[in-house]
Amino acid sequence: MTLLSKEQPRTAVSEIAKMAMVASLYVAVTVMLAVVSFGAIQLRLSEMFNYLALFNKRYVIAVTAGVVLANFFSPTWFLDVPVGGLATFLVLIISRAATKNMKSMKMKFVCMALIAAFSMFSIAGQLTLLYGLPFWFTWFTVGAGELLSMTVGGMIMFALSKKIDFSK
Repeated sequence: MTLLSKEQPRTAVSEIAKMAMVASLYVAVTVMLAVVSFGAIQLRLSEMFNYLALFNKRYVIAVTAGVVLANFFSPTWFLDVPVGGLATFLVLIISRAATKNMKSMKMKFVCMALIAAFSMFSIAGQLTLLYGLPFWFTWFTVGAGELLSMTVGGMIMFALSKKIDFSK
């Protein structure tokens, strides 16, 4: 009984530390590449951290927190924070559910990339509302940027997943 009670706090601290590290990495990569992280054409390499949610549910919260914090640096932060945060949370939950029974990690990555790219209608709507940009074209450009980000990031994360067990 004593051993279990000593391990519980250690596990909780470890979980929180992993989540904080992922959230801070998301923010750091987004802000370092801020020139291409915000706007009608986006290439957010930090989106590669989305794939972590496929390995462990703790990363749903970690990545969502990273997006919320990073979006405070956006010129349209007052909408980016709630819309981007909610959209990210939903994409991660939907992606986990959609890929739950898939055996191939590559297919899980492809499915998640497509879901994320499709979800960019929320960002397109926000940019249309704020700047009067044409919705369909903006959805296309933001979605294409997301797909490119997820593809490049997916290759990085897939290679890392061969060396690091992200499920632990």
